[in-house]
Amino acid sequence: MSKQHAEPDAPCCSPLVREPLTEDWAGDLARMFKALGDPVRLRLLSLVASHEGGEACVCDISESFDLSQPTISHHLKVLRSAGLLDCERRGTWVYYWVIPAALQQLSAVLGEPAIALQAPSDEVSA
Repeated sequence: MSKQHAEPDAPCCSPLVREPLTEDWAGDLARMFKALGDPVRLRLLSLVASHEGGEACVCDISESFDLSQPTISHHLKVLRSAGLLDCERRGTWVYYWVIPAALQQLSAVLGEPAIALQAPSDEVSA
């Protein structure tokens, strides 16, 4: 369908967000998207998010990859630095979980335009 046949007041496409992103928020989102741009990290996030109980031990995650444990730890560190995961050491193992507010931010930017965007919380920026 050509533009000539479209409604005169109808936008060509729905906006990505209701308001322009602030510089800080755009930076936070860019770090998250950059971290998720690697297939290993995307899979890691998915494994942690779908793990029973909402958290996963490095010992449970590592066996799903043909990578060394230090390489897995590096990728998890990148996801933590991007504000997507948090962790806690318990004895010799480290347990990871997804930060829900971070996923909500990504979802709000990519999701329905009717979703009201909220400024990122301090939890995600940390």
